[in-house]
Amino acid sequence: MALAISTSWSAYRFDDGEKLLFEISRLGFKTLELSFNLSSGMVDGIADSARKLKISIESLHNYCPIPDGLSRPEALPDCYSMASLDKEERLLAVKYAKRSIDTAERVGAKAVVLHCGRVEAFDYTRQLINLYNQGKNNSAESSELKERMIRERALSSGRFLEQALASIEELNAYARIKAVLLGIETRFYYYEIPNIDEISLILDRFSNSQVYYWHDTGHAQLMENLGLARHKDFLDRYGKRMIGVHLHDILGCQDHLAPSEGEIDFSMLKPYLNKNILKVIEAHHPASTEELIKSRNFISRLYDEPA
Repeated sequence: MALAISTSWSAYRFDDGEKLLFEISRLGFKTLELSFNLSSGMVDGIADSARKLKISIESLHNYCPIPDGLSRPEALPDCYSMASLDKEERLLAVKYAKRSIDTAERVGAKAVVLHCGRVEAFDYTRQLINLYNQGKNNSAESSELKERMIRERALSSGRFLEQALASIEELNAYARIKAVLLGIETRFYYYEIPNIDEISLILDRFSNSQVYYWHDTGHAQLMENLGLARHKDFLDRYGKRMIGVHLHDILGCQDHLAPSEGEIDFSMLKPYLNKNILKVIEAHHPASTEELIKSRNFISRLYDEPA
């Protein structure tokens, strides 16, 4: 499976899909993931240009295109939570995720990457990151905050997880009709769904279905850096049920760096990445073109994948 790049790297620098794709094509990538921050017009422009340039679109990140009535900065993957207790919001999340599945079918993509909503309570992840940045990751203050966060989330999570499962059930049925796979992604914020244990609950509920695990290297490493879960445990537990991986690097708690520009040992992933797993470089601005070309060559050599 050829190494892909996410349009998230340059999406906010363009309003024109054709111009965005032209810039990416100059890097030498022949495979794409469409990111969540694209308007309908941009998606159409990218799809048309991709056909002309013989660039394949292998995956999409929900929501793609952005939901109606929202600006691009507002249209984050959790702008509508699939775990919301508000029925109207949850149904909007399902509605626009279905539209992403429709888009995947239309452009020939194999998979849609999903965020599954969040437990709606105060999230201390940013406070933990601040402590980490101050060199206090192993302090009593940090330990107490982690214990409080884990305890409070566990007390509140049940109702939200039920709603997330209900949303996934409906999307799974729809994705089966459309022959599109769904990737449940490793999360960045601790209150997001799923945490490392909830991934198992989701995959077990939807075994032998369209639902798979989507590994995110930067998010999993953040969980390890903050002392909330080991990166390798995500791979050991769910590697055999993985459909794709977002490849980006991290320094401390700053993620979405180009691979090889941070601290992640990407060789750790190699035993889990067979030829059928979608591999997407998900570096964000201000990663440079030089860094992306370096990352493409680094990952291609490491995983023996065509660029």
